[in-house]
Amino acid sequence: MGIGETGAMPATRVASGRVEDVRTVVDLRSRGVSRVLVHDFAGHPFQIDLSRALARRGHVVQHVYCRSYTSGKGRFDVDEGTDLRVVPVDVGESFDRYSPVRRVRQEAAYGRRFVQIASRFRPDVIVHCNVPLVAMSVAAAWCRRQGLPWIFWLQDLHSVAMTAEATKRVGRLGRRMGAGFEALERRLLRQADGVVSITEDFLPTLEGWGIDPDACTVIENWAPLADLPTRPRDNGWRASQGLGDRFVYLYTGTLGLKHRPELLHRLAEQSVGEAEVVVVSEGLGEQRLREMLAERPLPNLRLLPFQPIDRYPDVLGAADVLVALLEPTAGTFSVPSKVLSYLCAGRPVLAAIPPENLAARTIERAGAGWVVSPRDEEGFLVGAKQLRVDAALRERAGRRARAYAEATFDTEIIADRFQGVIARAVGRRAPAAARRGS
Repeated sequence: MGIGETGAMPATRVASGRVEDVRTVVDLRSRGVSRVLVHDFAGHPFQIDLSRALARRGHVVQHVYCRSYTSGKGRFDVDEGTDLRVVPVDVGESFDRYSPVRRVRQEAAYGRRFVQIASRFRPDVIVHCNVPLVAMSVAAAWCRRQGLPWIFWLQDLHSVAMTAEATKRVGRLGRRMGAGFEALERRLLRQADGVVSITEDFLPTLEGWGIDPDACTVIENWAPLADLPTRPRDNGWRASQGLGDRFVYLYTGTLGLKHRPELLHRLAEQSVGEAEVVVVSEGLGEQRLREMLAERPLPNLRLLPFQPIDRYPDVLGAADVLVALLEPTAGTFSVPSKVLSYLCAGRPVLAAIPPENLAARTIERAGAGWVVSPRDEEGFLVGAKQLRVDAALRERAGRRARAYAEATFDTEIIADRFQGVIARAVGRRAPAAARRGS
């Protein structure tokens, strides 16, 4: 499918897949909640954006993330006059996401360090996001002992993804390993006092796992507009990379094997002499691209490490077209949040994403780009060429992308909804604690 024809959604369409007409602000302090710990293992931009919003409302907020985990990090500076403290956790070595045995050991060590930090802070509630399952189980056990309410901010169905990958690698044994992680994730979701799902697509799985629907709230991810202003195409970062006036397809963010890095190599093959393909990433997918380049060198495919967060708007602005990828089997358990940053940049998006995925639907309803199935390599390359040769198409899609972001990514309204989730979680914890006491 090509460029969608819908414009930006109205401002009342916020984060949930439903229309929100009334803004309800919950006073958490009147419910005994003044100290909030936001725990985002990955350190991504919109989670710290939520922490800032809560701190602006007078809460004492601690934001904890894993410094040893390699990913695109957010901007961690603090608004003046607010009580927000950012605490990085270091496990003493680079976090090894691809070694199962070492990863479990590191997750457990990380979980213990997190508990030490949380016990010193003494929060009234914890919001856990992107936390690996073993580390989450350590933290959840501590919360249970403390009688402390906590919220599972569900970004991905981790065990579903792990089962699919393990089955692909080792067959039946992988399925058995995946079943163990699924049981762990299901148990943690049941223990949580509230669940925030980033898409309604996760709800059937949660219902099948026996998660109380009343404990679940859908709040779609967003990107912090203040951190992602639009930048001119000819900016300092483009100049520093020697890109000149060449046409640029740009992919930035995590690049795993599930993102189908082969499509980036094919895009560069098609574009030799016409365009540069710039990949700003690290990880297995980036390694796979290096292997492919060793076998078949391409002068117009360049690989760069993650760039400093203060350069990120210029990185996105230097692109003519921004590229998003996701493998077919990831359609129901993963939503690439990089697409939301792309929308803020005001650039057209070329996406090979399963059509049932929320990211694909977001691009379509915004009218922000060209979306095809990950299996449709020909359609992906046709869309890439169409966007390259049609400047009016690029301008229209980019303008719609930014308009959608401005109409939808209102951090204050999203923070209102999180305060409601926190209030309900605290309310659910109180009768449960009373039952345990009796």
